[in-house]
Amino acid sequence: MTSADVSVTEQPSLVPGVIHRAPVTIAMVAGEASGDILGSGLIRSLRKRYPNARFVGIGGEEMIAEGFHSLVPMERLSVMGLVEVLGRLRELFAIRARLMNYLLTTPPDVVIGIDSPDFTLGVEERCRKAGIPTAHYVSPSVWAWRQKRIFRIARSVDLMLTLLPFEARFYEEHQVPVAFVGHPLAERVSMEVDTAGARDALGLDQDKPVLAILPGSRAGEVERLGGLFMETARKLQAVHPDLQLVVPCVNREREVQVRALADALDVKLPLTVVRGRSREVMAAADVVLLASGTATLEAMLLKKPMVVGYRLSNLSYALVSRLVKVPWVSLPNLLAQEELVPELLQDNATPEKLAAAVLERLDNPAERERLHEAFTRLHHMLRRNADERAAEAVSALIEKERR
Repeated sequence: MTSADVSVTEQPSLVPGVIHRAPVTIAMVAGEASGDILGSGLIRSLRKRYPNARFVGIGGEEMIAEGFHSLVPMERLSVMGLVEVLGRLRELFAIRARLMNYLLTTPPDVVIGIDSPDFTLGVEERCRKAGIPTAHYVSPSVWAWRQKRIFRIARSVDLMLTLLPFEARFYEEHQVPVAFVGHPLAERVSMEVDTAGARDALGLDQDKPVLAILPGSRAGEVERLGGLFMETARKLQAVHPDLQLVVPCVNREREVQVRALADALDVKLPLTVVRGRSREVMAAADVVLLASGTATLEAMLLKKPMVVGYRLSNLSYALVSRLVKVPWVSLPNLLAQEELVPELLQDNATPEKLAAAVLERLDNPAERERLHEAFTRLHHMLRRNADERAAEAVSALIEKERR
């Protein structure tokens, strides 16, 4: 298969047809919650084409609810951080050995790795060498840094399924078969955002401006950015005393951390801290101040003006700066190929500069309207019925190999 077979510019029919063949076995390997969600949607769409298909491998509760058989609990793969990985290395090797023994002794019609590339690409490479067709769902950020990984990916997969269009163009340039399927989150977030409803749900005043503050979900991120964002909020409050400040926290530990950072200020901020509900908080906001990451995509889909601030240790920043090959770090800018979102990184991430960038959006209705239109265009670009497109590309791969 070549990239012309399943191209980023191709517009295949989304009308699923039952494929009347012998039952197929489709192996999937997901290592974390986001992959479990993607896998469950893909299973639903593949089952329309293969009603008697058997789905097996490693997956979580969402996939299991769709009839998937997981050989081991997915949680055993959900490991983050170098120290944690080293502590579980023996178990991870044992899981991979058990999985590979199963796949090589009872070969499925296709093996699909879902994200978690450190684990899944190795599985895919061995399966492909054994003659089993392979696909990978969610591109590693190879387009941004460590680009030589593309050679291993080319050895490992017959098909790459990307969520973003610029990822697909990168694979086409390197002659790796690819299908841009769109981003599932673009389907889940409505094109029209109910800001008033979100404010009511959070108990916020409809007539006063709202700033959503998202310093990250991990302790290290909140430690580096939480104080910085609190100082920024203090400066904004001095200009806009009526500004409502809302911080969503992923769990109790982050909530305690954020409150301690706010209490350390020399003035008391009228801060509303909520557990979870980050999408609702962003929907209620006029502007979002946030760390770089996937939250920028969600804020874009909610059509919210945003300001990105981020800091790393000086050593990490020096290393990353040498490796990164793209001009921006936030997904809205990468998708638009222009700076729609101000990115204030490292030494530029100061309370003064962040506050000025927020005010530029908070006090400028024309700029907010311009961004709303730009973000709406990007939302439409990503809203392509990802589950169906991914299933169509995978079924094309299966049928090509079975002919």
